[in-house]
Amino acid sequence: MSDIRLSGKMVSFSRLTIQTNDLDRIQAELRRILGQHSAHGIPVIIDSQVPIDLPPLLSLLRQSGLQILAVISGHLSESAEQLGLPILPADQPMQRVQASEPIVATSPTHPLQASPNSPTPAGQVAPIVLMHHETLRTGQQLIAEQGDVILTADMNSGSELIAAGSVHVYGTIRGRVIAGASGQAQARIFCQKLEAELVSIAGTYHVADDIPEDYVGKAVQICLNAAGELEYRPLRALS
Repeated sequence: MSDIRLSGKMVSFSRLTIQTNDLDRIQAELRRILGQHSAHGIPVIIDSQVPIDLPPLLSLLRQSGLQILAVISGHLSESAEQLGLPILPADQPMQRVQASEPIVATSPTHPLQASPNSPTPAGQVAPIVLMHHETLRTGQQLIAEQGDVILTADMNSGSELIAAGSVHVYGTIRGRVIAGASGQAQARIFCQKLEAELVSIAGTYHVADDIPEDYVGKAVQICLNAAGELEYRPLRALS
């Protein structure tokens, strides 16, 4: 047996994409996103879309309980090199698509189109769901920055579906599916046919070779178990 081993099964991290250099705005957004979740020790890689002074940013993120693993190549590369932070290659650009039905308010059991005539009861916040009815093609990306996403079609290889909450695919997954993108360990992935390149919940991921063979090509739900590992179940087993 080799003295060292690389595995993708339990590497857990989140990607923090930054589109402003205003530290106060970043701090406010972190409080909003992480307010309901424990941020202590969450590993992240930083992908900054704008120039920003890295040392104060790192200080802010660490004060928020985040653990910085690396930065994505780009605006932060020079500063990261000086600070000895790892630099990861930038991804190929993807086409972000808009959902067919952008925002849907849901009851505990049924999706309902948001309407002034059906307000959310006082003191309650309706979950947000994005619905999309077209196949996600190679190079396309659909993101639900809040709540769940429902795809009623297929995902081609090289496409990407990302949700802060759970992901529901009433078709075949052949691309990359990321649920719990902001660290929600309770998020789940549901699909009618699993042929994914990658599945991830709250940063814990499996690439295609890690997915148990018994579940490939099947209707599956995926969740995190008590040990923080990805667990696969037949879709009919909802308990």
